[in-house]
Amino acid sequence: MNKSKTRDMTSGSIPLHLVLFSLPLLLGNIFQLLYNTVDTWVVGNYVSTQALAAVGSTTMIINIMVFFFNGLSIGAGVVIARNYGAKDLEKLHISIETTMAMTFVLSVIFTIVGVLFVGPMLSFMATPQDVLHDAGTYLRIYFAGISGLMLYNMASGILRAVGDTQRPLYFLVFTSLLNIVLDLAFVIWFHLGIAGVGLATIISQFISAFGVLFLLTQTNDIYKLTWHDCKMEGNTLKQILNIGLPAAIQSMITSFSNAFVQSYINVFGSACMAGWSCYNKLDQFAFLPMQSLANAATTFVGQNMGAGKEERANQGAVVSISMTVGITFLICLGLFVYARPSTALFSEDEAVIQFGVLFLRTNVFYLCFNCINHVLAGALRGRGDSKGPMVIMISSFVVLRQIYLFIMTRFISNTPLTVGFGYPVGWMACCVIELIYFYVRYKRKKEVQ
Repeated sequence: MNKSKTRDMTSGSIPLHLVLFSLPLLLGNIFQLLYNTVDTWVVGNYVSTQALAAVGSTTMIINIMVFFFNGLSIGAGVVIARNYGAKDLEKLHISIETTMAMTFVLSVIFTIVGVLFVGPMLSFMATPQDVLHDAGTYLRIYFAGISGLMLYNMASGILRAVGDTQRPLYFLVFTSLLNIVLDLAFVIWFHLGIAGVGLATIISQFISAFGVLFLLTQTNDIYKLTWHDCKMEGNTLKQILNIGLPAAIQSMITSFSNAFVQSYINVFGSACMAGWSCYNKLDQFAFLPMQSLANAATTFVGQNMGAGKEERANQGAVVSISMTVGITFLICLGLFVYARPSTALFSEDEAVIQFGVLFLRTNVFYLCFNCINHVLAGALRGRGDSKGPMVIMISSFVVLRQIYLFIMTRFISNTPLTVGFGYPVGWMACCVIELIYFYVRYKRKKEVQ
């Protein structure tokens, strides 16, 4: 076993393992987020406010499919991490081949469905006419090349499950920088407009996918991908779906709910849409530490549960939450103080900036509640419990949020501020319910025993 490429987290310092695992993951998430953020910056500064609104409004639609697939990848990662923690090399091999076979099948399905349903999805979100054409163009190009993103995410997820977060980062850094160059070239030099940023994104994503697939197929380590063995084994696929499908459904329905929120925002016009887009880009950067540490908690808990070390798994979850809340608070403080210059990075339009600052300063500190939500959900999935977080998050992020929006916009006050505050309402409710769930199902049950 090559220790420089894998990380066994079943022994040693818990904080050190989490930091060393999550730092490359955090950098990778930053560069992956740059793909769409650079698209936003380029169209906002070199195309038009309508193009900026178009890219921002398509994010929610893209996330419906991407987050569904990422939920399935969580299930694959947990199964692989458990087999790795248990040192069961035969099952590890089978789980990797099953995971990649599933990914190839889903890539074809997602490409077809995505391209065919662009029009209905944009109509459902009440996309304004001045934004509709650009949004449709960007989405069709993005979905035509979505398999590059899916292959990269799943292949790098396999590497993360065995503790290797560094090498996928190298490819992601390179292709993120390439995306910036291609964005500027296609828009400024070739005058392709919003189509140019879409093409730049999918070209870069395919290159990163080829890179990590090369790592998996050419390595001599225990996680090597062998093409002639690449088929879906029934029992392993069932294990992946038992964990991944609830996470996928939860992610997809939450994204679908966010598309509803976007439809509420769209009513206020393109300037508000663009401001909401700016806020979401900045919010996503603040979200990165919790996302990275949630993934670290999933792998850490998965490996330790596979090794039969439940108490160590629980300690890892607590350490992850503490680290995430502290880091996120500092980031939120910076975004609150520098809300205006941060928003102005994406647009020079004063109306857009005002909306962006409004959303950012109202919502940003509530992200600390989301730290607990996502890290604890990651730890629960590492235990194999994916249905609990699914029910809790759908209840909070979808049902409660939609009830809030319906009541506020129809009977109390239909303003951009009240619509935007729908996010924190869901975050706070989820935090309370998830903590109660974990205590009752695991901590209290153990104390009674």
